[in-house]
Amino acid sequence: MSHDPWIWIAVFFTFCIFSFLYKDNPFYRFAEHLLIGVALGYQLPIFWKNVVGPKVILPLQNHEYWLIIPLCLGFLWLARLIPKYAWLSRWPMAFSLGTGAGIAIPLSLQASVFRQMQGTMLTKAMLSPSITPVIHIIGNIVMFVGVITTLIYFYFSVKHVGAVGKVARVGIWYIMLAFGATFGYTVMARVSLLIGRFQFLLHDWLGVID
Repeated sequence: MSHDPWIWIAVFFTFCIFSFLYKDNPFYRFAEHLLIGVALGYQLPIFWKNVVGPKVILPLQNHEYWLIIPLCLGFLWLARLIPKYAWLSRWPMAFSLGTGAGIAIPLSLQASVFRQMQGTMLTKAMLSPSITPVIHIIGNIVMFVGVITTLIYFYFSVKHVGAVGKVARVGIWYIMLAFGATFGYTVMARVSLLIGRFQFLLHDWLGVID
């Protein structure tokens, strides 16, 4: 068993977090609040050194006074702490949302729409066994069928009866497979974190495994 006091402190907080499996309790809330406080205290000096210093203070010293405008917008976020002037925080919020949407929408269209459309389009070379391996040809066809049937499922201007209904049901299967794969990936990511905690308890703390 480890004699390192830091290991014991980490074990204590690990069990505090695990205690939430029983119910919400003061130990869990203490560990949760401490984590948020430590993370905030860790990020503040990094933010000051990497953002405020080189991107605000230094440019202002070099007479780049136009930075006063975004600096004032940033201070307006703090107006939310004063109920009487909380409405002033809407200005930087609107600016941030507008700027973020203007940057994110074209990138999302490029990555999630145009690239998906490009990947769905079948060419003669993609279906030629002499150029493309058979397994890739099958994969291309499966993906093409999945995109078409899924789009038909979400086409609500026509009743899903007859041939359209059958095609839409195929789209449902594709959607369920996609949801299942996504959920499985999420669960496995969380399980890997749990395994890491158990390895810490059994190896670093108790020393019962190598």
